[in-house]
Amino acid sequence: MTRLSTHFSLPSLVVGVVFAAAWLAGSSGCAPTGHSHATHQPSAEGGATPAGPDPRLQDPPELASRNGVLKANLVVERRKVQVGDHQLYATTYNGAYMPPTLRVRPGDHIDLTLTNRINENTNLHTHGLHVSPRAPADDIFIAIKYNQSYHYSYRLPLNQPTGTYWYHSHADMMSAAQVAGGESGVIIVDGLQQYLPPSLRGVTEHTLALKDFQVEGDSIKTHPLSIGAPTNRTVNGQKNPVIHIRPGETQLWRLANIGANIFYKLHLPGTRFHVIAQDGIPVSKVYAQDTLVIAAGARFDVLVQGGSPGTTRLETLPYNTGSAGNQFPQAVLSTVVTDGPPMAQATIPTSFASHADLSHATIAARKTVVYTENKAGTKFFVNGRMYDPHRIDFTSALGTVEEWSIRNDTDEDHSFHIHTNDFQLMSTNGKAHDPSHGWYDTVNVPARGEIVIRIHFIDFTGKTVVHCHLLNHEDMGMMAVLDIVGRGQESKE
Repeated sequence: MTRLSTHFSLPSLVVGVVFAAAWLAGSSGCAPTGHSHATHQPSAEGGATPAGPDPRLQDPPELASRNGVLKANLVVERRKVQVGDHQLYATTYNGAYMPPTLRVRPGDHIDLTLTNRINENTNLHTHGLHVSPRAPADDIFIAIKYNQSYHYSYRLPLNQPTGTYWYHSHADMMSAAQVAGGESGVIIVDGLQQYLPPSLRGVTEHTLALKDFQVEGDSIKTHPLSIGAPTNRTVNGQKNPVIHIRPGETQLWRLANIGANIFYKLHLPGTRFHVIAQDGIPVSKVYAQDTLVIAAGARFDVLVQGGSPGTTRLETLPYNTGSAGNQFPQAVLSTVVTDGPPMAQATIPTSFASHADLSHATIAARKTVVYTENKAGTKFFVNGRMYDPHRIDFTSALGTVEEWSIRNDTDEDHSFHIHTNDFQLMSTNGKAHDPSHGWYDTVNVPARGEIVIRIHFIDFTGKTVVHCHLLNHEDMGMMAVLDIVGRGQESKE
């Protein structure tokens, strides 16, 4: 993980348990009521333009830690719920397509019980958190059977980076179907605002969880899933919700692609995204982008500022993943309304949080990961082999820094994700990456391209995985087992 070089005391946390409980109890799995929906909505990307927006954006309910402990219960069940502008059967956590956000702080203990009420195995992965890969923590090899419960226990380190993470099913061969069906939610490790100047520490904060669904009858389609099929994109489970911002106001948006397979290329006309954290890891220098490409599983925490009064659209622009991949069309995600009393526009900071730089680290080992696939696109490989949970593909030693080259020998984009430890992106297609914002846990690997990363294995040993985070590809073989062992126990490679 990224070790922040400064110690800090976190600001007090506004606890959301009461709100979350009330919201869940009153919703019966449906989106909050009280606003009328637009009378005409598209059924999928490429459909008609909406005649009007949906209600005001509803941030997900929160379950937050108290006195250093988050106790939470998640129940996986099939429910008919409000999904965008549909009523559909979905695979839900706690009866909602957009389940509660788990909000914690560095050093907290997460005490979580997952109960399975669906007729297939499931489990839970805390994507991006620097926690043990061993049971009862982030062991993704666990299979929780129907009508059984499993008690997870995670201890966050005191230097856990503060930002946006997420949780989802990681069931072998079924992760795409279960995540597409609804099994995904947000985790926030609180404390990101401490790096902002005092004038910005109380800014309005919104979670924008990007989820999409395909429809089959009265249900979300889960199998077979075609990545490029028309889909319905939602923000927090809502279709085209309204986000209000005052002229000159600065807001913190937590952008999280928590769907199974698709890419987003976010754009907000007239506004730039000022990135302050990526994949939950604060940057050392803030950078601004007109568009943000967010692969499945990736997250960005950004500052946005209101301009002149008016209305615009947060959209995803067309994105092509290659000749063997998919073409995602433009789609409107949210309507952004700038209104209300103007505010003096704050200065966006340039310097942010300090973190490690592995550019000059001693490299203990070098590894190569090669992505390939068959012509039909039905089998996917890491170094020529499909996933086998009983085979160890890579061994790395605790306390060492390794350099990995991930080569994509296919004609479509893939992504690379590793559990337990994040990594520093050194280069893409031979071009050096800026170390001031080089830390990730999920990155895109372009078609016929190559990335080079460096990983510092710290704190935890145990078996875990690396994989493409297009979950269709993961389920069809593009995943490998990594065993992190004590120094001196690693095999020769």
